[in-house]
Amino acid sequence: MISLDNLTVSYGGWTLFDNISFLINPKDRIGLVGKNGAGKTTLLRIITGEQQPTTGAVTLNGDCTIGYLPQTMRVADTTTLVEETAKAFEEVLRLEAEIEALTREIAERTDYESPEYEQLLHRLNDAQDHYHILGGETRDADIEKTLLGLGFKRSDFGRATSEFSGGWRMRIELAKLLLRRPSIFLLDEPTNHLDIESIQWLEDYLKNYNGAVLLISHDRAFLDNVTNRTVELSLGKITDYRVSYSKYVVLRAERRAQQVAAYENQQRMIEKTEEFIEKFRYKPTKSNQVQSRIKQLERLDRLEIEEEDLATLNIKFPPAPRSGQIVAEINEAGMSFGEKHVFSGANFVIEKGDKIALVGRNGEGKTTLARMLIGQLTPTEGSIRLGANVNIGYYAQNQDDLMDGEFTVYDTLDRVAVGDIRTRLRDILGAFLFRGEDIDKKVKVLSGGERARLSMARMMLEPRNLLVLDEPTNHMDMRSKDILKNAIMKYDGTVVVVSHDREFLDGMVQKVYEFRDGGVKEYLGGIYYFLEKRKLESLQEVERRDAPAKTALKAAESGASGKLSYEQKKEQEKQARKAKKAVETIEAELAGIEKQIAEYDAKFAAAAEYNEADYKAYNELKNRYEHQMHEWEKASYELELIEEQYNG
Repeated sequence: MISLDNLTVSYGGWTLFDNISFLINPKDRIGLVGKNGAGKTTLLRIITGEQQPTTGAVTLNGDCTIGYLPQTMRVADTTTLVEETAKAFEEVLRLEAEIEALTREIAERTDYESPEYEQLLHRLNDAQDHYHILGGETRDADIEKTLLGLGFKRSDFGRATSEFSGGWRMRIELAKLLLRRPSIFLLDEPTNHLDIESIQWLEDYLKNYNGAVLLISHDRAFLDNVTNRTVELSLGKITDYRVSYSKYVVLRAERRAQQVAAYENQQRMIEKTEEFIEKFRYKPTKSNQVQSRIKQLERLDRLEIEEEDLATLNIKFPPAPRSGQIVAEINEAGMSFGEKHVFSGANFVIEKGDKIALVGRNGEGKTTLARMLIGQLTPTEGSIRLGANVNIGYYAQNQDDLMDGEFTVYDTLDRVAVGDIRTRLRDILGAFLFRGEDIDKKVKVLSGGERARLSMARMMLEPRNLLVLDEPTNHMDMRSKDILKNAIMKYDGTVVVVSHDREFLDGMVQKVYEFRDGGVKEYLGGIYYFLEKRKLESLQEVERRDAPAKTALKAAESGASGKLSYEQKKEQEKQARKAKKAVETIEAELAGIEKQIAEYDAKFAAAAEYNEADYKAYNELKNRYEHQMHEWEKASYELELIEEQYNG
């Protein structure tokens, strides 16, 4: 579908790409990975034609269309949300006009046997096929489904696009892109402006999309859930792995170990050869051998390996100063801005050492609560009270905008550092990947990821016992995110983090507070526990919403007001018996599995040697047990619902 042939991109004496080639096939799901500065965005721009390579070519087949979402783009501000989104169907509207004109012309003609008449029929057929492929018949429904999936509300549809923030306007552009249904999506960090629910919706959309996808993302879970092929850019070359991101990480580690071994062997050979040349250079009896060795080194294809910085893993936040056990009490807190109600009823306690996540759709109040915690905003309902000796460090979403662009990287830290820590500024900057000439760069020339790292480095200068972090991983590459996550997990203070990055939150937080529909709900567990419960609760909400309407309808049909008909009672009894039978069946299976696991436990206790087949069967039993326990919970809940309805 798209062929990249021997692409080279050079800037002066520096080469970004060196004769790279690969093929993008229909329905490919490709993750484009590499260090910051490896050229990922440049490659997307070359594919779209926005940038030309120094040498080489990009070839598209005749029918291939491209939908490109850059990290930043100019957006229109002159229409409403629905009108702007409908611009995605410009081609559909053109086809509608063409179909109408062709239909009218065919109806007026009588030369049914002529070649011209047959040609008109062919053109009409082609136009109708193309119209169908582009979703012409369902465009209004598709617009609604896409906008709702990306987190917009129906009440937003008539709002002017100028009323939306930058992140929401990026979603409008993404919606238009999805609705155009191109042959291939080129997506550069599409999740940066999305919340968890919208990311999951986009994942499902892309997995089921009929075209190809090539995307850049620092969201591991998103890459794993969407892609099945990983193309790595490194040292101007590409390596193509036909696997998802997590499998790529394993394969890359194995490949790198082989590369390092080969590189070290070659370096030893070069060193010994150079020693021989130096030792015998001026001995006439060895001149032929010396010349042979010199030519051998000249012909040698020298191996390169990408430098990996392991020292950065040692970053730590300063030890947290002592605080009281209660860090913050949020008591029925709420917030409204004029007539706009954001949320109410936030009622929880943050204790010393807690690591909690604030999640939910954009605009539901996560950042608002973060700003209330640090005292930037005062709740319009209830109260927020900090505990004794609480010292807050705050990382804002727009933290990088709060730094002076004219200062250098070093000056940015130097101006806020006090005391002995000033002697360690270069070490701190080095830990955040600022080395050598980097520390003399002005802030205004830094990339988004570099600014995020610099902002985080600035937070390290003062000991704090409560860190409030609002989307700290936006624009960070995976290595920087790993470093930050590792530092937070080792930190002995309290952390409140607003984030949509599931992998970043996984294993780090023990409580999740969801902001939704004007309220706040607590989940005592990690992020994947929350996601699992949230999906289940969404289904329950649908059932609860539908139940009153269905009951009323059945009551009207049976002519009884507020009473179930005989047939309805019989149906409920039947459902209750069926649900109870399902629970009992699963319980019997669980008992059987428990017995088999106990038998293996006894066998392993008496075993004198390792038996791989036994351990494999044992692990399969445990996995089966966990699965059935999950099924039992669902079946028990369904039975409970039916019995409540029956008894109520």
